[in-house]
Amino acid sequence: MTIHPSAVIDPKAELGADVTIGPYCVIGSHVRLGDRVHLVAHVAIDGRTNIGAGTQIYPFACLGHRPQDLKYHDEPSTLEIGENNQIREYVTMNPGTEGGGMVTKVGNNGLFMIGVHVAHDCHVGNNVIMSNNATLAGHVHVEDYAIIGGLSAVHQFVRIGAHAMIGGMTGVGRDVIPYGIVRSGEGHLAGLNIIGLERRGFDRKEIHALRAAYKMLFGVSEGTIMERLNGVESNFKESSLVMDVVAFLRARDARPICQPLED
Repeated sequence: MTIHPSAVIDPKAELGADVTIGPYCVIGSHVRLGDRVHLVAHVAIDGRTNIGAGTQIYPFACLGHRPQDLKYHDEPSTLEIGENNQIREYVTMNPGTEGGGMVTKVGNNGLFMIGVHVAHDCHVGNNVIMSNNATLAGHVHVEDYAIIGGLSAVHQFVRIGAHAMIGGMTGVGRDVIPYGIVRSGEGHLAGLNIIGLERRGFDRKEIHALRAAYKMLFGVSEGTIMERLNGVESNFKESSLVMDVVAFLRARDARPICQPLED
């Protein structure tokens, strides 16, 4: 364990093996750092915050402090951050609230670039990338391998599906299907993240089936999307990728679905 003499660490904080805490870090009493966590310098961690093994946190990141929610009244909510994340400079992540399940969760192997904000009650999956100054409002769910471009903002309660890609400078106010791609601007669905799927080694037949299902869902105007979903579900039962999209759409709550821009 390596702790710089200028760091301020509450005696009640729990530190794992081989932790490195650099200059001028401040660690609160309810914080738990897993093995090999590395705080580079000037990192402030407070609240009931758990950080998984191997995570690296860069200068001026602020984790676990009071949520930016006026309805928060000091309830003992938590922030849970998984293993092997890269949390870069000026990142902020807030704990949960009573109105959102009392917990904010961040998975493993994520990259959170400079200025990223993860608000209260968000659930962020594994292998997620958020580029510089991307922000999540409260109660957002981001599934595994999603990428959120720089200067993008995701509205509260929105869901971002697995392997989806949000282009830079995009305002996202609607749910984004798994494997979808959303371009900058108003946040319209612009097709499928085919390049990302190919890079991650997905089967060509699966990608072809996903493309065909996408055309059935969004390439015609007859009926509602939920009505067209019935046809997709019956025609592509053998495709795991398509069934991921079906399950995502079936599970939707009150928020609308991001759809292509009409001609």
